[in-house]
Amino acid sequence: MFIADTKTWYLERLIRLLAGILVLGSSLLGYFVHPDWFIFTGFVGAMLVFFALTGFCPMSIILYVFGARERCKC
Repeated sequence: MFIADTKTWYLERLIRLLAGILVLGSSLLGYFVHPDWFIFTGFVGAMLVFFALTGFCPMSIILYVFGARERCKC
């Protein structure tokens, strides 16, 4: 069983947090406001698959610019 370190907000953890917020938020907006929001949910899912297959994540670049850093591999 893997338990993530919860003492620091490293880059990978922030990506998972933001992806979860975006998927949850756009799903709720799609259900309560307008079904076109589900397109955004699909986009976030597609980007997660793209990141898993290629290792390239535009959100990581944005977070890195704002100061997020990778977890220490000490």
